[in-house]
Amino acid sequence: MSQSSPSQAPQIKSRLGAILRATSGNFLEQFDFFLFGFYAPIIGNVFFPSTDPTASLLLAYGVFWIGALMRPVGAIVLGAYIDRIGRRQGLIVTLAIMAVGTVVIAICPSYATIGVAAPIIVVIARLLQGFSAGVELGGVSVYLAEISTPGNRGFYTSFQSSSQQVAIFVASILGYILNQSLPADTIAAWGWRIPFFVGCMIIPVIFVLRRSLEETPAFLAMKKHPTASEVFASAIANWRIVVLGMMIAVLTTTTFYFVTVYAPGFGKELKLSAADSLLVTLLVAVTNFIWNPVGGAVSDRIGRKPVLLAIACLALVTAYPALHWLAGAPSFGKLLAVAMMFSFYFGVYSGTMLGCLVEIVPAHVRTTCFSIAFALAAGVFGTATPFVATKLIAWTGDKASPAYWLMFGAALGIIAALIVYRGGQTIEQRKTVAA
Repeated sequence: MSQSSPSQAPQIKSRLGAILRATSGNFLEQFDFFLFGFYAPIIGNVFFPSTDPTASLLLAYGVFWIGALMRPVGAIVLGAYIDRIGRRQGLIVTLAIMAVGTVVIAICPSYATIGVAAPIIVVIARLLQGFSAGVELGGVSVYLAEISTPGNRGFYTSFQSSSQQVAIFVASILGYILNQSLPADTIAAWGWRIPFFVGCMIIPVIFVLRRSLEETPAFLAMKKHPTASEVFASAIANWRIVVLGMMIAVLTTTTFYFVTVYAPGFGKELKLSAADSLLVTLLVAVTNFIWNPVGGAVSDRIGRKPVLLAIACLALVTAYPALHWLAGAPSFGKLLAVAMMFSFYFGVYSGTMLGCLVEIVPAHVRTTCFSIAFALAAGVFGTATPFVATKLIAWTGDKASPAYWLMFGAALGIIAALIVYRGGQTIEQRKTVAA
């Protein structure tokens, strides 16, 4: 993508405001996603009651995953809309859909109150959230890339992921305060809904921020905006790039959901207190926020390929030893140390990966192809992490076995990075040279 000329680009102050307005919707998306995952044991009992607690938990994680499987659908439909109509309008639409899902989950009566209608309503709400989330990350990442200054694309796009860490931080604080203020029975009965209602109260503020978002100069400079059918056709024609982009993004999504959404459940599996797990998650959010822009900035200086390969190789060889060490004699200190390691991997890799995806997809269908690639990574692999990790422990009896899932993501990333950056150029750059 060509950078905007100085006359076209907004001033630095406008860019900072644009970053805040663009990433605000990411806050709501991740805030609600984290809450659903953290309160999965309670949500399972409220909406999917069973005599077997593990069965209820797996049903809750399953619904969490099913909602995410709508991401690819949202990426295709809403991605085409954003590539055709504009970044600003598209991001407002995704926020509206996401808000509906958040409100529905917050107010939905329990299974004990309305019977089987309760889980059906929750599933529909999760499908709406997944549908909107399918393009939220891609739309925001493309927007940030298109307002970035020359040589700083990775740094700018990294704030997409950093904004999600703010949501994890706030949600963790709310959960910690509730855990310290209310008895466990009260939280299980109705207290778990309080953070969801907080999310509902944030929605109007985010709408105001998004409505004042300016369209990117890069989109306005395009002489022709493709129709929906043209976007779909181009996305299909570029399926190889989409698949490679998905493979690169898998390590980001699996690691992220492991150290945030699944961390409290893993802490419980290791017989650690909910307060300890929440505190670790809170600290992870802080370090994730820091490492994302570091990864983006470093990759702007030395290139995406060495950063992607270095982190993926580290994750591949250290994931199992680290979790085995933790599971052997669980403690708060060990959980924190392992979480900090994975936070470093996630943050640096994610900050680099976002810039990589923007650069390898064709400019005229950038939002669609980016969103499909990431939606597949998150929907098929990332959000499956809590479910898969729980199943792996149940099947093997090895509490370190979730590492196999993370190692799988690392292996995919290594393979894809080697293919994408073969000969020192991305696929898109090689196409341009050949043309």
